[in-house]
Amino acid sequence: MHTGKVVSMNPQLTTVQIVSHSACSECHAAGLCGLSEYTEKAIQVPTDPHATYGVGDEVQVVLKASMGMKAVWIAYFLPLVVLLAVALGLIALGVSEAVAGLAGIAAVGVYYFGVWLFRDKLRNEYVFTIQQ
Repeated sequence: MHTGKVVSMNPQLTTVQIVSHSACSECHAAGLCGLSEYTEKAIQVPTDPHATYGVGDEVQVVLKASMGMKAVWIAYFLPLVVLLAVALGLIALGVSEAVAGLAGIAAVGVYYFGVWLFRDKLRNEYVFTIQQ
């Protein structure tokens, strides 16, 4: 769940601007060390025809928990499986560890390139909603 501000609305989409904080941005010394990071992101959410919010209102943007878990699988777990399968498979075939490790890293790069190719399909699956 993220808190954001509605910046624009039309009958199809509502654009919500959220501020993403790094972990150290909450530290009491964040202003002194300069390592705290704030990034503003604009999220487009389908407009609810019965919306009680308007431009300038603060809203909560949510994603279904099941979609969050699916994202973790796609972004973290499956690349780890690809890396280990390629590296360990090549080592079992007698390839040197350095070559097997580099091949595993290359395979993960190919995996992420595939994810990038299907980004539009994935974007349609991950739909945020505004919690009223």
